[in-house]
Amino acid sequence: MKKPELLAPAGSYEKAKIAFLYGADAIYCGTSSLSLRTRADMENEDLIKTIKYAHKIGKKVYVTINIFAWDDKYEEIIEMAKTLEEIKPDAVIVADGGIMEAMKQYAPSIPIHISTQANIVSLHSANFWYKNGAKRMILARELNKEQIKYIIQNKPEDMETEIFIHGAICFTYSGRCFLSDFLSGRSANLGECSQSCRWSYNLYAEEKNNPGEMMPIEANKYGTSIFSSKDLCLINEIPEIIDMGIDSLKIEGRLKTEYYIASVVSCYRAAIDDCIKDNKNFNGEKYLKELDKVKTRGLTTFYFNDKNNQDIQEYSGKQYNELYEFGGKVVEYNQDKTIIEIRNKLQVGDILELLIPNQLEPEIFTIERLWDVDTREEIKEISPGVKGQQVMLNIPIKCEKDWILRRRK
Repeated sequence: MKKPELLAPAGSYEKAKIAFLYGADAIYCGTSSLSLRTRADMENEDLIKTIKYAHKIGKKVYVTINIFAWDDKYEEIIEMAKTLEEIKPDAVIVADGGIMEAMKQYAPSIPIHISTQANIVSLHSANFWYKNGAKRMILARELNKEQIKYIIQNKPEDMETEIFIHGAICFTYSGRCFLSDFLSGRSANLGECSQSCRWSYNLYAEEKNNPGEMMPIEANKYGTSIFSSKDLCLINEIPEIIDMGIDSLKIEGRLKTEYYIASVVSCYRAAIDDCIKDNKNFNGEKYLKELDKVKTRGLTTFYFNDKNNQDIQEYSGKQYNELYEFGGKVVEYNQDKTIIEIRNKLQVGDILELLIPNQLEPEIFTIERLWDVDTREEIKEISPGVKGQQVMLNIPIKCEKDWILRRRK
């Protein structure tokens, strides 16, 4: 069995480090203006730093330039291509044929991956991009497993394939969306998506003989989320996916927290490694148990197993996890008083879970004492007041910088 690459999102340099720490083989990231996540905090200097760090530890970085660009964007695109040719990421992800041509001309040494935004749903489409110079095809989420198998079995030997295995599914076909632009004037295809598919809407029926008399339809006090989809989760399908011979398995979420990245990457890292060791006794439930702690919406296999699957929409709207939240991140380990950067309120008596790299199950412990970082005085609780706020507490096992703490609510 060929071991696939585990590819994680990274909206910043710090998130990239967390993704690598918890088991990602590669990360994908983008600049702040030329990718489909313009709110991600990755300026050119951060990108350079991320690439240098990744290559130092034997990991890979793919840069997304997957917008659909107007002509007035090409001056910036060409300059970015020249920069990429100098800093040498491991690939660039594109969806637009014009951008691909610019990359081939101004960054000829950088391999090209074709984004899911290009809607590759057939072997014919994959071959088109391959013949025009692309190395890897990121297949559309709408494909089922039989269609994916057909492409892999009939593609050129050196053409690579990649699929999404976890994360948000956009409402429109493979993510290409005009809904945001229509409703809020922010184009998803230029990286400014306002996530209109996640909004709650009020629906009304009008009886034709009584115009103007509107009757609400299936709406609670928050409205109804008729466009919102569940999140993709293919953890149970990992053995079959590996058996297909897919080159890269991708997690969505460049705007997600370090806590989310650590949790999800750790689960899929363990699942892939366990499956390679013993695929016959693979049990997805133990990984789902951990993934449940970070989900914010329901989970679905989308069309992977069945093109007629109806368990896709999240009509109740966005669901925040009621049981767990991001507790903090280790800054400096000390046997008695470890310094952590807090992300939510912590107090004596809270139950924390320490996420340990290369270990699926977290270390669980209770906060017995807290100390103020500056005064060293003992305190009962602390709430985030400023960015990067820290506290000292006792962690019962030795840990390292950047390890993540989960708090039970």
